[in-house]
Amino acid sequence: MEEKFKQKPSDVIKVVLFGPESTGKTTLSKQLAKHYKSVWVPEYAREYLQDKWNNEKKTCEPQDLLPIAEGQMKLENELSEQATDVLICDTDLLETKVYSEAYYLGYCDPLLEKYALGNSYDLYLLTYIDVPWEKDDLRDKPKERERMFLYFKETLERYNRNFVILKGDKQTRLKTAVKYINQLLEK
Repeated sequence: MEEKFKQKPSDVIKVVLFGPESTGKTTLSKQLAKHYKSVWVPEYAREYLQDKWNNEKKTCEPQDLLPIAEGQMKLENELSEQATDVLICDTDLLETKVYSEAYYLGYCDPLLEKYALGNSYDLYLLTYIDVPWEKDDLRDKPKERERMFLYFKETLERYNRNFVILKGDKQTRLKTAVKYINQLLEK
């Protein structure tokens, strides 16, 4: 059972877009995949939770987190085989862990936590809250963006993840991200 949460070995550089809701992660994921002529891993939770909302008018519950994590890793493992030199991940299990703790009073399923901390990525791109918040069926914390950003940043620091904060407009963020990814490609 646990294998479905584990990364398959891969030689590609793995980059994760990481941060609070509505901070431009998906937009930048698509831009970076296009720039590097590679693929990007969408956020499985969006599809899963949108379906749940459409069918049941319910939001995320603790029992949804392991199926979300399983779906995310399935996508990542499949797409890592199609990537060129870089795989762009719109999220990872560490982000799922952050949301679990933020929404469920600090709780994170031990299995989710194990793989959130065990799976590895070469670079995290932490998206800042300087873009307008956009409402949709799933986003619900427009007034907590600063607190959530700090929680995401503290998580990366606590677990010694390699990260850079992205601020500014779309082009500035893309330029900064490319600079740091290119440094990894040159090693």
